[in-house]
Amino acid sequence: MDSVREQEAAPAKVSPVSPISQVSPRNLRDAALAAQLRDRLAHDQRTAHLALDIRLDGALAQVTGEVGAEAERLLLQRLLREQGGLYAVWDLLRLPGQQLAIADFGCGGHKQIPSALGVDCVAAPGVDVVTDLEQWLPFGDDTFDHIFAVHVVEHIHDLLGLMREMHRVLRPTGVLHVFAPQWRHPNAIADPTHVRFIHVRTFQYFCEAHPRVAPWRPLMVTASPDTVHADMQPLKDGTLADPTELARWFA
Repeated sequence: MDSVREQEAAPAKVSPVSPISQVSPRNLRDAALAAQLRDRLAHDQRTAHLALDIRLDGALAQVTGEVGAEAERLLLQRLLREQGGLYAVWDLLRLPGQQLAIADFGCGGHKQIPSALGVDCVAAPGVDVVTDLEQWLPFGDDTFDHIFAVHVVEHIHDLLGLMREMHRVLRPTGVLHVFAPQWRHPNAIADPTHVRFIHVRTFQYFCEAHPRVAPWRPLMVTASPDTVHADMQPLKDGTLADPTELARWFA
């Protein structure tokens, strides 16, 4: 009996904690998505030769590297956004010898891309150009390859006007990257400086024919529980977005 009691009183052996159990689900998801993207591009004969840096942060793919031609960049834009599970793609892909012109509108004291031109209505560290985003933007036509507008559009009264101006200053091959609070989430109403609710369908409006709207095509428009994500490209040749693109993101 004493030996049984001693066995019962002995402390249970605890198995060592597996390192993977200490990794957050978000980081595990990002690692899996990054591996899938790298594997897909490495086994596609059209892209296997490219040296790309692919990083994931909250199901946002950040891809940098050089491509040989514009057709190759367009192909990558499509292939990257066909990966399931992503919310957005920041595809900073350069042509040979090209230095990308990037702007961060409403950057405040934090730029999404450190080398971007910081644009805001209030002077702050990192703001390179102080201007009112509700007015004409002090940049020439076709100036930028990428514009970031992260948690900006929900503060804009004249959103049609800002979208027209961003359409004007983006190059035809450029991309607008938007983050905004998802209209159902408390973040959408918690800030009293927000002047509008944002839904995925908000961006559908800019991809259709409407008065005072400069047309865009949706490269990718998604929503997480707290954020609406939109990657948009300006259409400058008088055309409208392909109906299949509209159906993919807005159906």
